[in-house]
Amino acid sequence: MYTIISELSRWAIPVVLLLIPLIAFLRGVKVFETFVEGAEQGFHTAIKTIPFLVAMLVAISIFRASGAMELLTGFLSPVLDKVGIPSEILPHAVMRPLSGGAALGIATDIIKNHGPDSFIGRLVSTMQGSSDTTFFVLTLYFGSVGIKKYRYAIISGLVADFTTLAASIIICKIMF
Repeated sequence: MYTIISELSRWAIPVVLLLIPLIAFLRGVKVFETFVEGAEQGFHTAIKTIPFLVAMLVAISIFRASGAMELLTGFLSPVLDKVGIPSEILPHAVMRPLSGGAALGIATDIIKNHGPDSFIGRLVSTMQGSSDTTFFVLTLYFGSVGIKKYRYAIISGLVADFTTLAASIIICKIMF
């Protein structure tokens, strides 16, 4: 069974990448022209998102360089320690809604220090895989299509981030 699943997963993407253009061609779609047109639209979208991306990266850099991250983690660490949550995960929990790359770097550092099979290593891995970069998504994608009023999206995203944090902690405490 493992061999069948392994072979299916190995061939799934190449088969899909071959089938889509083949089906489009059989239906009379000008595949190359449509691809070029889509690539051109993608390029224009990328150009529109650059200012939002730069603004978000600058804001994250200021947040980290100013010492605000350390101040926040120092303030919340005693509370987390009292309820049995490792305070080492706090920088990751704070950074994950802001930047996937920064959160991955923090997760990598935590795993290097504590080990991948430690409770903290498994917890930060679960957090990394179960949450998303709320502010990055809102800034980049909403900004690129011109959505200006996204107050409820921020609230919903942060509630989802907190929920995945709490669920990760609970599930990891039960499992590990």
